Amino acid sequence: MTLTGTRPEPTTAAVAPRLSVIVITKNEAARLPTCLASVAFADELIVVDASSTDNTSDLARSFGARVIITTDWPGFGLQKQRALDAATGDWVFCIDADEWLDDSLAAAIRQLTRAPLASAPAAHYSVGRMSAFCGQWMRAGSWYPDRGIRLFKRGSARFSPDLVHERLLLDGSAGKPSELPGLLLHNSITGLHDAVDKMNRYSSGRAADLHARGRRSGVGRAVGHGLWAFFRGYMLRRGFLDGRLGFVLAVLDGQASYFRYLKMWLADRPTPHELPHPDQR
Repeated sequence: MTLTGTRPEPTTAAVAPRLSVIVITKNEAARLPTCLASVAFADELIVVDASSTDNTSDLARSFGARVIITTDWPGFGLQKQRALDAATGDWVFCIDADEWLDDSLAAAIRQLTRAPLASAPAAHYSVGRMSAFCGQWMRAGSWYPDRGIRLFKRGSARFSPDLVHERLLLDGSAGKPSELPGLLLHNSITGLHDAVDKMNRYSSGRAADLHARGRRSGVGRAVGHGLWAFFRGYMLRRGFLDGRLGFVLAVLDGQASYFRYLKMWLADRPTPHELPHPDQR
């Protein structure tokens, strides 16, 4: 006897979304392992390296990263866009080499990016960041909680072409960003030399970005912005709660703003190749 019946339809297992993590590097061998270890659950790691002279690239490859080496430096925005262009995942998370995820943030990202893509309540997600300054975690002032968008659906955002302080330019039709729990931990400035060096480099880059957009400045404006940056960080955002280093950081923030606007003003002043005689006015 032959049994006949309806043949069951073949089932196709749903394909889980893929997560790409992107990071740009330059001589980050000391800090990169902590960063990449915290995002080891990603389906794809993309590291765009600006021709490091240490073993940054080899370390990245040891974590399974795809390493892209560049010989020029177009600025942070365009370099990060190169990394984004190389990503193939459904989700993209952007992290810096001196950052890593705490356990709560890592769990939240895993849960969100493993669920069906269509079920995600938003296309963009912001995370809070806590940074260390000269060996102390800063829990107040201008550095905390320093929330910014880091996780997004690929194709829904691009990086601005800024030299420094790049931004994500979001697809306006994607809706309002949501917030993820947990923290991104950041250990960039370990001493005063690092702080002054970074302040000088970043104020130059930001001044060039603003000047290229037609912004102009003067000495008075530079002083005003510097004083306001200090007051906002130390008083309005309660940087005094971080003790003596909170004061030091607020002063540095004020100096960074002062030099940024002063450099914008100086960019419009002629730079003579030969100085006039001291007696000439």
